Amino acid sequence: MTLSACGLLPKKLEDSKNWSASKYYSEAKTELNEGNYAAAIKLFEGLEARYPYGRYAQQAQLEIAYAYYKDSEQAQALAAADRFIKLHPNHMNVDYAYYLKGLANFNDDIGLMGIVSEKILNQDMSERDPKASRESFENFRELVTRFPKSKYAPDAVQRMKHLVNVVALNEVQVARYYMRRGGYIAAANRAQYALKEYPQTPATEEALFIMMKAYDALGMTDLRDDAARVMKTNFPGSRFLSDSTGVSGEPWWKFW
Repeated sequence: MTLSACGLLPKKLEDSKNWSASKYYSEAKTELNEGNYAAAIKLFEGLEARYPYGRYAQQAQLEIAYAYYKDSEQAQALAAADRFIKLHPNHMNVDYAYYLKGLANFNDDIGLMGIVSEKILNQDMSERDPKASRESFENFRELVTRFPKSKYAPDAVQRMKHLVNVVALNEVQVARYYMRRGGYIAAANRAQYALKEYPQTPATEEALFIMMKAYDALGMTDLRDDAARVMKTNFPGSRFLSDSTGVSGEPWWKFW
């Protein structure tokens, strides 16, 4: 279907010579709504080139960013959104451009203004790029800070909460790696960093456990006991504690 749509595009562009700005926009929007993102981008670009001024050209620039986002072209979506923000910093829909930047870095598939679903919240955090997660968080934070009353702000806040958990767990995953390699000092330091930078996230429980086991392996009994006390106080029923007794004879990290 995509190849077919692309094949028809040259003919449509040829016919567009006498189109008005509204006709250009309507045709491009049709392609966009039908999922023909490459065709839509070409038409929006043609609209902007032929009618570079006015509301249709401005809207076309924003639609191009959205089309790139939907087509999973992250870099182009970010560039298009940044271009719109630079050209139209006071536009009534500039908050949408900031939102698109966050979505492009968030790299999810649940659609605009969607509630963060259980699928997203329970996804494998190791599959996420921590750099993109941090950038997405900053994009959404800028949106919420600049436009607190934006209709996109509530969704952005939900995604920010999720992203903090993502980055925190990524730090813990690095600590896990050091533990498996016997790098106990590095593991303890990474887990401690996660606790300080991202408190009260789901990763806190495992970070404390890693600190406890790393200090134990290093023979640092005072620090081990401190970590154990904090963990037992805050997570008395932790699965990490119950699975680390050694009753099964398996190494404590096997349940990961």
